[in-house]
Amino acid sequence: MNRYKAQRRVQVDESQTPKYDDDVHDEENGMRLRPSGSNVTEDQEPFMGIKVRRKASLRREFKGDYLDVPSRSFLMKILQKQGDKQVLFADKVLKFTSSGKMKRRILMITDFAIYIVDPDSGALKRRIALAAVDKMCLSELSDNFFAIIIPTEYDLLMASTRKTEIVTVLVDATKSASEYELEVVFSNRFEYNASADDVKEVQFEGVEGGVRTKIVKK
Repeated sequence: MNRYKAQRRVQVDESQTPKYDDDVHDEENGMRLRPSGSNVTEDQEPFMGIKVRRKASLRREFKGDYLDVPSRSFLMKILQKQGDKQVLFADKVLKFTSSGKMKRRILMITDFAIYIVDPDSGALKRRIALAAVDKMCLSELSDNFFAIIIPTEYDLLMASTRKTEIVTVLVDATKSASEYELEVVFSNRFEYNASADDVKEVQFEGVEGGVRTKIVKK
């Protein structure tokens, strides 16, 4: 049975400056989850704002490698050390830490694993085998959040304007590597393990002009 439901395009119109949804916050810490100048550059702030749809995005072709990985020696060294050669996707994303902070990270997906790399230090922060991924969780609304659920480890909550492409690549790669179809769950409330002993729930609500998102400790 095909558990991958209808795709939702998530690209932002680069010709427009999206507005922000200031109501995104972490209730546990009383913090607004807006990018800070120390962690996120100005061009990444729309990740937390309103997604702008374009008719052209319905026909947009997936590029895969948005960073030109072969030209970045620190990324190539990481892949060569792990023995991975085929990069299916590479781009900068926002990753949420267990404390509710947002960090800029490079997300790379190969035919065997998911890589999370610090773009500033060039250090590999995490490698997750595709076989370890159980499912992906997304809302039913027009936002850029997605969670990758890994039962044997802690989960990943990230945001990207290329969410649809990431989901598609992971579903296809997992099916090729493990011969099973990755489950993709759409719900306006879903839980994820922010750390080994810290379960949080992400809540989405459609409001005038956008989507309000809350992250609550369970």
